[in-house]
Amino acid sequence: MPYDSSLDKQLFTKSWESGEMKITVSVYSYNNGPKKVQISRESVNAEGEPRFAKLGRMTKEELEGVLPFLKEALGHL
Repeated sequence: MPYDSSLDKQLFTKSWESGEMKITVSVYSYNNGPKKVQISRESVNAEGEPRFAKLGRMTKEELEGVLPFLKEALGHL
């Protein structure tokens, strides 16, 4: 069964920004299935446009920035 974006329901989302980096914490439910947390990172390219980047490792500053959002997301699960 292929992915159908119309079945993906966003229940929560908040973003933390620092300079040219943005980390977003979201809660989604696909086709009324289990609720899951998604954490994504966006950076700004040379043209000034946002582009998704691998989340990978996080700095202390980044973790401190998104930790309150993770705790809030937990309340939506």
